[in-house]
Amino acid sequence: MKIDRLISIVVYLLNHGRTSAQKLAEEFEVSSRTIMRDLESLDQAGIPIQSFYGVEGGYQIMDSYVLEKQVATNHEYDWIVTALEGMASAYASKNLKHALEKVQSISHTSSTAVSVDLGVASEDDKIKEQLMLLEDAIEEKYVVHFSYTNSHDDIKDIQVEPVCLQYKWYNWYLIGYYEKYQDYCMFKLVRMDNLQTTDIKFTTNHKLSDLKMKDNNDDIVHVKLYGKAAIKAKCREYLNGRITQEFENGDFEFSFSVPKHETFWYGVILSFGNKARIIEPQEIKERIIKTCKEIQMEYGE
Repeated sequence: MKIDRLISIVVYLLNHGRTSAQKLAEEFEVSSRTIMRDLESLDQAGIPIQSFYGVEGGYQIMDSYVLEKQVATNHEYDWIVTALEGMASAYASKNLKHALEKVQSISHTSSTAVSVDLGVASEDDKIKEQLMLLEDAIEEKYVVHFSYTNSHDDIKDIQVEPVCLQYKWYNWYLIGYYEKYQDYCMFKLVRMDNLQTTDIKFTTNHKLSDLKMKDNNDDIVHVKLYGKAAIKAKCREYLNGRITQEFENGDFEFSFSVPKHETFWYGVILSFGNKARIIEPQEIKERIIKTCKEIQMEYGE
């Protein structure tokens, strides 16, 4: 929308100072002529924009101008900046970048004692392209189509209404709505191929607060293990659960909940070797026994 772009231009100029019309056109992905009309609209609205000519020419807002109607304290805006910076370290979105700049233009103290780096959530180029395509499809309310390899290595053609993107369990997921089944499902982006936006519009007005998702990828399993004292810190670090009982020799019982078919937590348990033993459920015990036998056969006695 034009009003959103006008506000973003004001914020950009406040943060970056003198900027050429060409640079603004590239930043907001419009023509230079559109930028000139936007700058004229801002000037007519009372925003004091100055123009400069020559090699270092461009447009800037007078130093005396400040945004008003602040709705939070500077310290509160610092926390918002911290949160947005953390998200920006994982998600390269133009909209996110502009939102961050808007808040940065209000908050200048940078006094928070906490920083957030979510770089671990930053994926390869394929996932980044998928994230951008899905974000646009969600915003424009268009159905998407892709081929999907589920946790059992079955490949299916999927067509859903993309509702939102979510980062959890060390991966990016899409929450999509099956209009045919009137149900929500989760899809891991790394398992998607041939992702495309269709020209089919949404049939339903989705509210995130009302989502009741069916996770078609991974059933959640509740695991309890007995661990030797030596792996206590690693259990806390990698399995994100809690110690339910401790013994005099330092050994302990540990409970955690995870997606059944995810690889990460299962690999962590295998890496503990004989320092960990699954107490329940039985199916995980049997799975580990089977895996260990297969490994032994692969390497020979």
